[in-house]
Amino acid sequence: MSLRRVIAASCLLLALTVIMTAQERALMAQPNTVSVGADGKFESAPDTALIQFNISAQDETSKAAYDRASRAADRVRQILKSNGIDPKSAEVGFYSLEPVYDWRNPKRKLVGYRVSTSVSLKLKDFSKVGPLVQQFSEVEGNENQGLSYTLENIDEAKQKAVQDALARARASAQTVAQSSGRGLSDLLYASVDTFEPPRLLAAQHAMGDMRMMKAEAAPAPTAEFSPQKITVTAHVNAVFGLK
Repeated sequence: MSLRRVIAASCLLLALTVIMTAQERALMAQPNTVSVGADGKFESAPDTALIQFNISAQDETSKAAYDRASRAADRVRQILKSNGIDPKSAEVGFYSLEPVYDWRNPKRKLVGYRVSTSVSLKLKDFSKVGPLVQQFSEVEGNENQGLSYTLENIDEAKQKAVQDALARARASAQTVAQSSGRGLSDLLYASVDTFEPPRLLAAQHAMGDMRMMKAEAAPAPTAEFSPQKITVTAHVNAVFGLK
C-alpha cells in the first residue's frame, strides 16, 4: 500500500472516530437532562504498617549459603517472638539459589552461591514498628528493608470516595436545575473511576547505616509523628433528569 493510501485511510479513520464521538455525545445530551462530572475523595489514617526486606546469603558452596540464609530466617523468627508476634504472621517468599561468577575472569570463574528470600510483615500495632525495623536491620543478610503504610480494606475507602463524588455531582446538577427554574429528577446514568494512592514509603534503610545505630541512640526522625493519611479519589460522570 502506498504512503498516500495509508495517510488517506488514517484520515478517514480519524474522521469516523470524531463523528462517532459526536454522536455519542448527542445521545448523552438528551432533552430534559443535565450532565455533570465531579471528583470526590475519602481520607483516612492508615490502619496497617507493612515491613518488607530481603534475606540474602552468599558462600562458597550452595549448602553453606543455604545454612547462612536459614540462620538469618531463624533470627527473624526469634525477633518476632521476642516482640510478642506469631512468626506465622510473617510471609516468607520462596528461596532462590543462583551461582555467583567472577565476571572479571575471562573464563567466568565460579566463586560461590547466593541464596535469597523475601520477608513481609503486616502490623496493626504501630508502636512495634520502630523496634522491629531496627532489630530486623541487624539481621545478617538483610537487604532493601522498607516500611510503608496502607489501608487493609481499600475497597471500602473507594466506595466512600464514590459516594462523595456522586453527592458533589448531584449538588452541581441541583444548582443547574434551580438556576433554570426546573426541578431535579432521577439519576439516569453514571460512570465511575476510582484511584488508589501509591503505597506510602515511610522509611528505607541501608544496612550499613542501621548497624551503626545503638540502643541508646536518639529517637528516629519520624518518632511521635503520625503516618501520612491515605487519600482515595473517585470521578463520577452522571446524567440526571429534569422535571
